[in-house]
Amino acid sequence: MKPARTLFFTIIDRYILREIVVPSFMILSVFTFVLLMGKILQVMDLMVNKGIAFFDIARLTIYLIPGFLVFTVPISLLIAILIGVGRLSGDNEWTVLRMSGLGLVRLSRPIAIVAFAAFLLTLLTTLFLVPKGNLAARSLLFQIARNKAGIGINEKVFIDYFSDILLYADKIPVSGESLEGIFISDSHLGKTPNTIIARRASIIPDPDKNYITLRLEDGSTHTVDENFSAFRKADFHFYDIRLETGSSIGGGKATKSSTEMTFPELKKTAQNGKLKETEIREIMIELNKKLAIPLSCLIFPLLGIPLGMRAHRSVRARGFTIGLSLALIYYIFRLAGEALAESGQIAPFLGVWTPNIVFALTGALIFFSAAREQSLANLVSPRDKLIKS
Repeated sequence: MKPARTLFFTIIDRYILREIVVPSFMILSVFTFVLLMGKILQVMDLMVNKGIAFFDIARLTIYLIPGFLVFTVPISLLIAILIGVGRLSGDNEWTVLRMSGLGLVRLSRPIAIVAFAAFLLTLLTTLFLVPKGNLAARSLLFQIARNKAGIGINEKVFIDYFSDILLYADKIPVSGESLEGIFISDSHLGKTPNTIIARRASIIPDPDKNYITLRLEDGSTHTVDENFSAFRKADFHFYDIRLETGSSIGGGKATKSSTEMTFPELKKTAQNGKLKETEIREIMIELNKKLAIPLSCLIFPLLGIPLGMRAHRSVRARGFTIGLSLALIYYIFRLAGEALAESGQIAPFLGVWTPNIVFALTGALIFFSAAREQSLANLVSPRDKLIKS
């Protein structure tokens, strides 16, 4: 009898696993594709107008996927649990399993296995794949910019992406190897912007640093003092301007950004006594996120299982709606907490971990309440239920 009972449980585990794993992969694929669609127009512009090779575009897309998986894996798991458990409840299969003596905790074991696998995947992604992907993407963009100066810069459009620099290019050749008709407003040196006009410019990237150099040719600088009482003009044949492309942490030393650091690198950087308070907060927020986000994969099932047990005709639509709503609430709380932590109003740990704590306590309360109700229901035999009815 014991082997038959073990086989019976094994079949049930596989059956429930299939109900969760299959929709989880489908939803994960759809959500990841939808997020990638947001980059399609930019990718098409790089291929058609900038002349970037398809192989480079494919590499850049692969580097961006880990950043999407951090969000799509937990959400897909939650929706798949709601749909899978809802389908079992809607067909009364969940009730039959309960009446056979299996409690909610026992039936949740295969779901816990899927959740733990999702946790490991998300943890691996946040700790290693995302920082490696971000760093590789930046390196690739530098390599592309070395040959195509017009990447990210459109002709006859003012560009304010770079720190303290307003850039305008009248023409960008089809080859994308230079910029022509340059106008720049540079606010690096003082309160009054320094106006620079040049005939031509080329971009010189440095893959090891967090900035690129814009080398201007045949132009002039125009400077006015703060009181507008003096004007100075200087002509030049070559003039270099540093274009800051993102934040760097390390006391002014060009280095990786917080999103490009692995967990050990973040811990080591956080111990740097030369960092500013804002930089320390940024590091601590990113450090806590690398653990808090994967842990949501273990928290979401506590909500998904009891909510999915309620039978409903439109199982898929209901599960999809509830799952998206819960995920939206979770990420709104997380973004609000991060914003408060960045401004210094609350500690980074509290800002990042509060959504997990709230969802974990709420999920545990609902889950174990449902488990106790099932345990009491199993004490009543089917015969007794018929008599009472």
